[in-house]
Amino acid sequence: MRDTGTLAAHLGGLGRVMLGYSGGVDSSLLAVVGAQALGPERFLAVLGVSPSLSASQLAQAEQLATQFGIPLLMLPTQELEDPRYAANPTNRCYYCKTELWHRLRAEASARGFDAIIDGTNADDLGEHRPGGAAGREHGIQSPLAELGWTKAMVRDAARALAIPIWDAPAAPCLASRVEYGLAVTADRLQQVEAGEAWLRARGVSGNLRVRHHGAVARLEVEPDQFAAVDAQWNEVERFFRSLGFDTVVRDPAGYRRGGLLQLTVV
Repeated sequence: MRDTGTLAAHLGGLGRVMLGYSGGVDSSLLAVVGAQALGPERFLAVLGVSPSLSASQLAQAEQLATQFGIPLLMLPTQELEDPRYAANPTNRCYYCKTELWHRLRAEASARGFDAIIDGTNADDLGEHRPGGAAGREHGIQSPLAELGWTKAMVRDAARALAIPIWDAPAAPCLASRVEYGLAVTADRLQQVEAGEAWLRARGVSGNLRVRHHGAVARLEVEPDQFAAVDAQWNEVERFFRSLGFDTVVRDPAGYRRGGLLQLTVV
């Protein structure tokens, strides 16, 4: 595990720091360490709120901020109003992050903050993350990546600090479930959110994605959860049809990161 003292010292050298906060483990570690090291006058976590943020992720982010005394600003974002984002190209995240960082940059300027940071870690640098280009264009700094912290190191440090989500599955935005080229709409995001929440409530655990292919919902779950889904398949079909899908399938390959880049049609 990396010493969080090194991270705290790094943040301390950035002046007044604003964090693009998501409630995931990476940004949560930065939020806890930043709040403790810099205090409320020099640190602010900002959560972008839009239909692409699930209610569970919002509640998790708020709860953690309350638990650790993290100064939190919830800032509405309007990426769905950008037709380039709504068209859902493979670089959709670039337009989302452009909207987020534009708004945070304005807030930072108005409030006198010196640096804006995000939760990118060293492992993220080798993945398909078009939002990273938007961060670079807006001068966003990534302390975890800069210090060489991998995801495993982040989780170990979060566990040591008793951050309750240290081992939580990754939870990217709801739009990441919508097939590329299929328009991102509030209704489709709500279908995805409702489907995943229902499956969680029915006991499906671990990494889980409801991939939206228009009329078809494709369920990606961990292989050890196949039986939990299949045992209640009649109920699964009924519920997803009630959401407006014509068909629901369980992907036989199971969950994998970047599933829509590997398979864009069913």
